Amino acid sequence: MKKLTVVIPAYNEEESIKFVINSVPKSIGNINVSVVVVDDGSTDLTVTIARKAGALVVSHNQNYGVGKAFQSGLNKALEMNADLMVNIDADGQFDPQEIHKLLKPIILGKADYVISDRFSNGTGKLSIPLNMPIEKYYGNLIMSTFISLLAEQKFYDVSCGFRAYSRKAMLMLDLMGKFTYTQESIIDLAAKGLRIASIPVKVKYFPSRKSKIANNLFMYSLRSLKIIFRTFRDYRPLLFFFYVSIIPLIISVLSGVFLTTHYYRTGTFTPYKIVGFIFIYFSACTFGLWALGFMADMFTRLRIYQEKMLYYQKLNYYNK
Repeated sequence: MKKLTVVIPAYNEEESIKFVINSVPKSIGNINVSVVVVDDGSTDLTVTIARKAGALVVSHNQNYGVGKAFQSGLNKALEMNADLMVNIDADGQFDPQEIHKLLKPIILGKADYVISDRFSNGTGKLSIPLNMPIEKYYGNLIMSTFISLLAEQKFYDVSCGFRAYSRKAMLMLDLMGKFTYTQESIIDLAAKGLRIASIPVKVKYFPSRKSKIANNLFMYSLRSLKIIFRTFRDYRPLLFFFYVSIIPLIISVLSGVFLTTHYYRTGTFTPYKIVGFIFIYFSACTFGLWALGFMADMFTRLRIYQEKMLYYQKLNYYNK
């Protein structure tokens, strides 16, 4: 019989944690279900209520962020020898009764990693969930477009905290960000060739409730982009440094064309010698960035070997 661990990262969720835990199915077909709550430094009664509701609690001594909480839950699921893992938010936005929908593609062997989709009905037609702030919707839309480009696969929702993982995906996932994990995990697993599927789900937004993660949309975007850029740099260095070099490349080309045209017409660089220095400076920047890209790409092969070694080390360690 297979084992499923449902991981619920929680920070001061005493009002909703019991409802979420009790809503998780005790079994799904022939799959045994256990619940792990990762207390990320809560100062309320989250831990007490979660334990009384029957969940296993893993606690942090301070608030590190949902990314770190997710990693602690992932490690615990592996320690429990889970064949499958689902993570779900602790605020009651998602219905745990839909867990089986996320697991289905994995059980059927069609996916290794399944992310939920709040905005699409599966046909690509998007809609805004009731009571969702409009700025968050469009922020998600922009982020999804960006992640789809990096992962080379179309996604409509890359920030959702309701996802399912095969054991292979659990073992292969290597994350660095403490603040969040949602976008980084997609880039990481897509780069490793795992099959990723999206499943439409229902979501509830509470008008009076403020998000603990994205209460400041500007700061959330900045911190998320920092993690995304680092991940993109590590997995696609040639493309990353090419994109970074686009602006100095354009400046060097335009200044070079201007100076060459002027010299062809007048036979002198005067009075635009400064344009020549601009051309030299930005050309050097462009070639320097390309050189960094090629060097980083050489190290990518080493990183791939190291991650394969880490995967087999995890496999041996957690299968003991």
